[in-house]
Formats: sequence, C-alpha cells, structure tokens
Amino acid sequence: MLSRIAESLFWIGRYIERSDGTARILDVHLQLLLEDPWIEENLACRSLLHLMGSDVPDDDTELTRDDVLAALALDRTNPASIAYSIGAARENARRAREIVSTDLWECLNTTRAKMPRRISNEKTHDFFAWARERAALAVGIVESGTSRDEAWHFFTLGRSIEQADMTARLLATRSLTEGSGPSWTTILRSCGAYETYLRTYRGAPSAKNAAEFLLLDRLFPRSILFSVSRAEQCLRDIAPHTDRIGVTDQAQRLLGQIRSQLEYRPIMDLLHDLPQHMDSVQVATSAASEAIRERYFPTNAAPTWTGEAS
Repeated sequence: MLSRIAESLFWIGRYIERSDGTARILDVHLQLLLEDPWIEENLACRSLLHLMGSDVPDDDTELTRDDVLAALALDRTNPASIAYSIGAARENARRAREIVSTDLWECLNTTRAKMPRRISNEKTHDFFAWARERAALAVGIVESGTSRDEAWHFFTLGRSIEQADMTARLLATRSLTEGSGPSWTTILRSCGAYETYLRTYRGAPSAKNAAEFLLLDRLFPRSILFSVSRAEQCLRDIAPHTDRIGVTDQAQRLLGQIRSQLEYRPIMDLLHDLPQHMDSVQVATSAASEAIRERYFPTNAAPTWTGEAS
C-alpha cells in the first residue's frame, strides 16, 4: 500500500475518533458546569482547554462555557476541535479517494457540510449527540463493508490509538475541579459504558470498579487496555514479527510498555494518582503515533494536534 494512502486511512480513523471523544468530554463537562453552582467556571474552563491541548489565554480574561464551546466544538482552525476533526477526516478521505468507499466518502462529506457554525445553549447536547452519531455511522460503514486487509488495519490502528488517548483524557476530567468533578456514573455514561458496567459488576459504580472497568477491562472496546491491545495487534498484522530477539518495532514497544504498566499495577495505585497515569498514556500514544509516522509515512508531513503530550 502507498504510504500516502496508509497515512490518510490512519488519520481518518484518528480524526473520526477524536470528534467522537471530544464530543463526549464536552457533553459531560459543560453539562456539569450548568448543574453544579459550586464549580469555579473560569478555572474549570481553563483546565478543560489545557487538558484538550487548546490554547489558554494568559491574561485575566474570565472564560465561560461559551468560550470552551467555541474553541473545542466550532473553531475550524483549532486542531483540538470537533469541527476541525470532521473537516480533516473528510480531507484525508479525499486524498485516499481511490480506496475509500463511496458510502464512507458520502458520510464524511455530508457530516462536514452539515457542521454548524453556531450552537445555541439549549442545543449543545443535541449537537454532541449528532457528532457521536455521525462518528458511529462512519465507523459502522468501515466495520461492515471493509475487508480485513491493510486498509482496515491502518484505519483501526488510528482509531485505537486515539481511543486510548481520549479515554485517558475523559478519566482525567474526574480531577479537573477537585471534589466537583463528574461522577463515575456520569463518566461511564459518557463512554457508553454504564449498562455494560452494570452487567459486569452488578452494582452501583464505585471509584475502584469504574476506574478498573475503563482502564483494564479486556472486553469493553473503549477501555484503555482494550484499545492499546488492539493497536498492538494491528501493528503485528501490518508487519508480522519474524525476529527471535524480542519486539523491535518502536511503536509496539511503546504501546506494550504502557499496557504492562497499567495491567500489572494495582488499581488503587492507579487511582491514587490518576491524572499522572493518564498523562503517561497520552505521552505513550503520542510517541507511538510519531513512531508509526516515521516507519510507515516517512515522505509526508504528518498532521499534528497540539493536544498530544510530548
């Protein structure tokens, strides 16, 4: 496969997942700002912008939820925003038009065309639901109509790396506003994980069980362990390992290290310093993405997101 095509598929997967993950994080946090009068709105908004890798004003400007919505949902020039991700996914599909299916192209084209430029306060939840539904439609088209060849592996590799990063960011919002952060029930619902969690643990969410589920569950697709393991498998399928001296691929090594750190560390240790461990996940996914670029897309300038830890 041409590196240009592989790169476009990788970034289509990442951008689709980024639009979905950003919509989930904003839906949770902006709703929390409305419902909890004890949250310091300016501090919470600055923390959220920083968490998502968006520029935070250095002056004393008081930030509001409308500023966050404009920056992370509607700003077509901000790489961390939903609008940018939708546009970038469509642009990468155009670059790989000879291999992207007509259904996926029309889905992404329609999504970008219908992306609003303004959202009223009472319509924010509807907008985030629309963004999630469009991402789910795009993923469903690929999953149901694409052979499990290199094209699918690169698309899924991009999705998996972005999914691990986004789940880490969502878990980090638990500590954004100290004691007033979103509840574990809210975080589970935002991941579409609440009912699955109840079937697994058969009880109300506790900090230990909910964190364990989103971090370490081997069967839930949005858990960090599942996403990282799937990314590793995609890399193995793209370039089957034939050496007898261990893992030589840098991206596999980075993903394997972060998987091992999560998998073999007691859950209470992870909970004790959750933001730091989630930062480690973001650093690992960013470094793995760069290693993949250097190996498979060496001739092209990779799209970058300022929100990726380095």
